[in-house]
Amino acid sequence: MTTQLSIDRNHTGVLIMDYQNTVVDFVQSGQAELLGRAASVLSGARRAGIPVIHVVVSFRGGYPEISPRNKIFSGLVKASGMLQEGTEGAAIHPRVAPQSGDVVVNRRRVGGFFNTELETVLKSMDITSLVMFGIATSGVVLSTLRSASDADYEIVVLADCCADFDEEVHRVLTQKIFPSQATVVNAQDFLHALRRG
Repeated sequence: MTTQLSIDRNHTGVLIMDYQNTVVDFVQSGQAELLGRAASVLSGARRAGIPVIHVVVSFRGGYPEISPRNKIFSGLVKASGMLQEGTEGAAIHPRVAPQSGDVVVNRRRVGGFFNTELETVLKSMDITSLVMFGIATSGVVLSTLRSASDADYEIVVLADCCADFDEEVHRVLTQKIFPSQATVVNAQDFLHALRRG
C-alpha cells in the first residue's frame, strides 16, 4: 500500500483499540511484529503532538453489562470469564501502554462510540480526523469505522496494525470494504507522512 498521505496534526487523533493482554494473546502469527509497528505509530504520533486514545473493553465482576441476548459477549467473554475490570488480561499490553497525556476510553460493546465518552473526548480536542487500528479487524475496527464514517470523521486505517482471528476476513475488510469509507495504508505510510510534516 503506497498512498501519499497528508496528516493535519491539529485535528487528528490516533485510536488504538483493544491492544489488551487477553486480546493480543489471540494473535497467533506475527504478534511481536504487530506490537512493534503499533508502538512505532504511537511514538511517532506523540512526537508529532497528535493525541493518542486507547479504546478498551472490560466488564464489572459478574458481567452485569452482558445480556444473554448478546451473542458475541455472552458466548465468548462471559462464559470464559475474560476481560474483567482490573484483571491482568484486561490491561493494555505493556508494549503499547498509555503514557502521560494519553486518554483511555472504556466500553462495554463492540464499537468504540456506542454508549462511551469517545465522541465527547474527540470534540473537546477538536479532532475531525481519526487514524485507527486494533484487534479485531472484524470487531472493534469495523464497528468504530462505521460509526466514525456516519459522524463525518475523516478516517485512516493502518491495515498492518490491525489483526483478525481470520486472515481472509482481515484481507477482505482492509482491501475491499474499508476503502469505501477510509484511506487504508500501512504504519510506515503514516510515519512517512508525519516526517514530511
